[in-house]
Amino acid sequence: MRKYSFVLTALLIGVMAIAQIKMPPASPTFELKGTVGLADVKVVYSRPSARGRQVAGALIPYNEVWRTGANASTKITFSENVKLNGNPVPAGTYALYTIFTEEVATIILSKNLTWWGAIGYDKKDDLLRFDVPVKHPSSMYETFTISFSDFTLNSANFNMKWEHTKAMFTIESDVDSKVMADIKAQVIDKKPSDAGVYFQAAGYYYDTNRDPQLALEWVNKAIAGSTDEQYWVIHLKAKLQARLGMNKEAIASAQKSMALAKTGGNPDYVRLNEKLIASLK
Repeated sequence: MRKYSFVLTALLIGVMAIAQIKMPPASPTFELKGTVGLADVKVVYSRPSARGRQVAGALIPYNEVWRTGANASTKITFSENVKLNGNPVPAGTYALYTIFTEEVATIILSKNLTWWGAIGYDKKDDLLRFDVPVKHPSSMYETFTISFSDFTLNSANFNMKWEHTKAMFTIESDVDSKVMADIKAQVIDKKPSDAGVYFQAAGYYYDTNRDPQLALEWVNKAIAGSTDEQYWVIHLKAKLQARLGMNKEAIASAQKSMALAKTGGNPDYVRLNEKLIASLK
């Protein structure tokens, strides 16, 4: 009898160990991914909500190392070397900590990924520290939110917002030297097998305000090497002609691009060409 009682007790303990109520986490884990320039950026963090509690100086402690979220420390990964507010950061994964005051936030990247939250944090493991201003917008964020914004060819802003507290820094990726090296290797030093590469090079020259005459030569080669006329390529030709002061030619190219865009069912390019034509008259 004792044997059966022991077995039954063991079974009950086992069932209790695995039969748990599945409930949503109070601070759900969220993964944010984006591309900044040529760098892939990933952020994994837990998102606490205010729920009527004081955030500034409480849930976001002042003058203390904060895990930048809830639960485990926030992790940020860069696929390439980047700069944060001008400070160089090698590719890799780091724990993101912050120290807030009412007016200033100290951004901390730590090489130690093993701590739970800020428990055990040691400054000797810091890769980088820098300060950014803290703002207090009127808009309300109930849940702690990290986001990317204000993208350029090589940068984006990294935003941290909760209730009426916001801090931000810039992530910058080295794009220009890499793109220019590719253009030299594939377009300047040799003839590309794909005419579309000429279009890419011409577009980058236009976007970065480089030699429009050379870019126009490349876009003409892209057009000549294509099996059909593409309205986005001809639109770039029109913009380059306009930059060179060739207004008559630019209008003609824009009209051609607009007609092709109408046939292709792309109203966005129709509007872009209309706007370009109006600016040249």
